[in-house]
Amino acid sequence: MTDARPSPAASRSDPVLDRLKGLHPKVIDLSLDRVHRLLAALGNPERKLPPVVHVAGTNGKGSTVAFLRAMLEAAGYRVHVYTSPHLVRFHERIRLAGRLIDDDHLAALLEECEAANAGGPITFFEVTTVAAFLAFSRVPADVVLLETGLGGRLDATNVVDRPAVTAITRISYDHRQFLGDSLLEIASEKAGIFKPGVPVVLAPQPEADALKALTLRAGAIAAPIQPWSVTERPGGFRFESAARRIDLPMPGLAGAHQVTNAGVAIACLDHLPLAVDDEAVRRGLASPEWPARLQRLTRGPLADRLPAGWELWLDGGHNDSAGEVLARQAVDWSHGSTPAAGDGSAPALPLLLIYGMLSSKNPFEFLGPIAPFAHALRAVAIPGEEASFSAEESCETGRLCGIRDSAAADSVDAALADLLAGRSGPARVLICGSLYLAGTVLAQNG
Repeated sequence: MTDARPSPAASRSDPVLDRLKGLHPKVIDLSLDRVHRLLAALGNPERKLPPVVHVAGTNGKGSTVAFLRAMLEAAGYRVHVYTSPHLVRFHERIRLAGRLIDDDHLAALLEECEAANAGGPITFFEVTTVAAFLAFSRVPADVVLLETGLGGRLDATNVVDRPAVTAITRISYDHRQFLGDSLLEIASEKAGIFKPGVPVVLAPQPEADALKALTLRAGAIAAPIQPWSVTERPGGFRFESAARRIDLPMPGLAGAHQVTNAGVAIACLDHLPLAVDDEAVRRGLASPEWPARLQRLTRGPLADRLPAGWELWLDGGHNDSAGEVLARQAVDWSHGSTPAAGDGSAPALPLLLIYGMLSSKNPFEFLGPIAPFAHALRAVAIPGEEASFSAEESCETGRLCGIRDSAAADSVDAALADLLAGRSGPARVLICGSLYLAGTVLAQNG
């Protein structure tokens, strides 16, 4: 299905979105009171939804939602989706029955929420989440896929009393100022989406403390954890659960870690009141849409500048787990392969990084794992983000992580030009460190 993407030049919703950003002095203020108040003023649309899959986690929740959407749509179902943040346009956050919300519809919903809120304090994420619930309650669909924004227990999405299934992807360190300094604390916050009697699907958790917090919470409220497994096989993987056993090719998103995200998604299907056969699972996993997650850019102004044999990749990961994922991908690349459906093998090329990061993140946790594989790094500040590390600061991080050929650049375009000028043969360029940087790249690259 082709999306009717809104035209930035003719956007009716932008002025409303700008006004809504001024309703609360903080960007993040975790609480459910304001959300419940506004939902009640609008007739509690969150109680009028089709079956809901509620997904939380630190890494992989967006990919899991993308796999779910693709499989459900391959089975012929109409799917509502709510994700965050957006990369280029806010409209990416809300899909109604398979299509991005159109601008006039979004503007009308936001104005309705603004009027019902009557000037009360509410964060931007809270009021826009309410707008999504309002849209989902009015447009017929078969299922809602709901991704948490931050945490779980006090996330604005956590107002659905009885989802069909809840899922937790891999948990790692992120947003410590809001969720806690330990994985036990962070996982406990994520587990706040569990509901009594509602099935729980858990991704494997490498850290024992995270798994401990999740299982304790599930046991305390009698939320049954569903057993499932994935086993990698030549050219693909096997998924097994109580309801399904199926051999599948590698998922259509690059990276070995996507096998786990695909497994979480398949396990969730088994707890929906919707039939999704194995053929729909195969077709859906082969063609999910999820930009800036190990995405290869083959067209556009940036990609077009590359000589023959060069590759350009984009990833928005920004924490320790994301760095580990990129390091594993770098190992695969160094062996001359990339685990993505339909890509075949990739040549072993020198890896060059274009890197920028928000100052609220830990740059060493992200860059440390991938640094040993990088031949060069060009650091940039994220355009339009006051909370970005400067190019010089990120350059110094690269040097401290052991990338000797690290230098600052004024822009992604300048960084790419410098990398091109410095090498005689083909290389693989990876732009990484921030979803905000990734969004800028996607906007600039068309």
